[in-house]
Amino acid sequence: MQGIEKYSGSLQNYLDEVITLKEPIRLYEPIKYIVSLGGKRLRPVLTLLSCDMFNSDYKNALPAALALELFHNFSLIHDDIMDEAPLRRGKETVHQKWNLNTGILSGDAMLILAYQLFEEYEPTMFRDLAKLFSKTALQVCEGQQYDVDFETKTDVTISDYIKMIDYKTAVLLGASMKMGAIVANASEDCKTNSYDFGRNLGIAFQLQDDYLDCFGNPETFGKQIGGDIIANKKTFLYIKAFQNSSDSEKIYLEKLFSEKPKDPTEKIKVVLDIYNKSGATQETLKEILRYTQKANKVLNKLDISDKNREILLSFGEKLMNRNV
Repeated sequence: MQGIEKYSGSLQNYLDEVITLKEPIRLYEPIKYIVSLGGKRLRPVLTLLSCDMFNSDYKNALPAALALELFHNFSLIHDDIMDEAPLRRGKETVHQKWNLNTGILSGDAMLILAYQLFEEYEPTMFRDLAKLFSKTALQVCEGQQYDVDFETKTDVTISDYIKMIDYKTAVLLGASMKMGAIVANASEDCKTNSYDFGRNLGIAFQLQDDYLDCFGNPETFGKQIGGDIIANKKTFLYIKAFQNSSDSEKIYLEKLFSEKPKDPTEKIKVVLDIYNKSGATQETLKEILRYTQKANKVLNKLDISDKNREILLSFGEKLMNRNV
């Protein structure tokens, strides 16, 4: 098993080969821009790692890995448009740097480029990868719609929220792991367990992202702190705070999350104080740990070496201890 940096380096080289500036420049320049921002590249790294884990040449999984990275960035462009977000990874969002139409069109092109990458595989593997990709992509869209719906829905439950982040975020991490297993021709059980590992880790990852959105360092997080509060998103933190509040406090919290003040500074401060005093902050951290442990339990079912299992375990731990 090679170091994680090997995967990142190979992915970057392959990305530079595939994503080039060409006419029309205003279509491809935003694509080059957003993928050049880097980020964690968690999904493609998981695909390469998964393929390597089953003793196959991880470079065979590069087209599938890049397809996932392009799809992820496509969804980010459109998410940022929907959220009216000014920053992505500490830089201007695509629609902010260019314009709304460019953001929509460049995002669409990224989705098509992602599908094209599966053409690198023989027919049976192409079918399996494309089938998983299509199912996952549709679930991500469903998750995004749930997320939008929750902004105006007043009775969002914890199970509603977990389903939303499962679809919006976790299924893509599950698919990332499973695609690596597919390319490696792993057993059906290993494909399923790889998917379950990634999916549970993905739920923990999104809960951690929600936590960092409120309590992260703006210099390292790369996004506006309190962005979910500004957008009135019913995150795990909000739902737990609401559950733990008195009737009068619930009315006040609902009022706060029905407003979008021009200067949200005071609103963010007040909401964060409510999260802390209600115990929602600590309960969120416990839930992150619970899903991380669920992911780790699946590792014992994988037919891989102890060394490879330890690498996956370490990867998950580092991911959950991040500050970006």
